Amino acid sequence: MNSAHRKVLAAIFARPTRSDIRWRDIEGLVVALGGEVMERAGSRIAMVLNGVVAVFHRPHPAPTTKKGAVDAVRQFLSNAEIGP
Repeated sequence: MNSAHRKVLAAIFARPTRSDIRWRDIEGLVVALGGEVMERAGSRIAMVLNGVVAVFHRPHPAPTTKKGAVDAVRQFLSNAEIGP
């Protein structure tokens, strides 16, 4: 995990919840942590990390992630035993 990934991880766990995190940076973080990102139907993707599976909708048309999705990603990473 490089410094950019560490910054994204810190942004995900920051309080108050941020809404300026780029979705592709979140996907890159999951891959850097050894996880997998799989395409699903429509704008859905599945993320698998440490045996934990979560399905998310890619944000569009804006590239940034809304606060609710950041909260869901935070919960996913916590369940996968990943933290800042």
